[in-house]
Amino acid sequence: MGYAGDERTGAQASVLACAGPAPLGGPADLLLVAEEPGVGLGAGLAGFGGTDPGASVTGAAAAKIEAAGHPTALWTVPAPDDRSVFVGEAKGLWLWAILWPAAAGYVLAEHLAVHDLREHVPAELVIGAPSPYLARAHRRSP
Repeated sequence: MGYAGDERTGAQASVLACAGPAPLGGPADLLLVAEEPGVGLGAGLAGFGGTDPGASVTGAAAAKIEAAGHPTALWTVPAPDDRSVFVGEAKGLWLWAILWPAAAGYVLAEHLAVHDLREHVPAELVIGAPSPYLARAHRRSP
């Protein structure tokens, strides 16, 4: 888990890294990012140019997940060939799903429900080793 923000503004984005089996075999990694517009954490982790997906969100939704008890549409956005990137909006925040390898995007064909951990942290939540995808995104302020 991680966040982006500072002492003045507090957390403006959060990220959760998950790992497990890919739908088509082999391992898969998933980063879920929830962020205020203009932050850019999700775009940076996705390898997307800019801070917000904006005009890239067009056409029919590619997937749906359940966010905060509501169906939430996700659209694919341009990304490097090694990953799949989906983005949508929930509770006024951008919601990014970034998956490695690219074929792991099929995990969104299954029912996926995300919860706001600010409201309730389940006792059964297991935290493991840090994700290598978060480690390379770590930045220190000057």
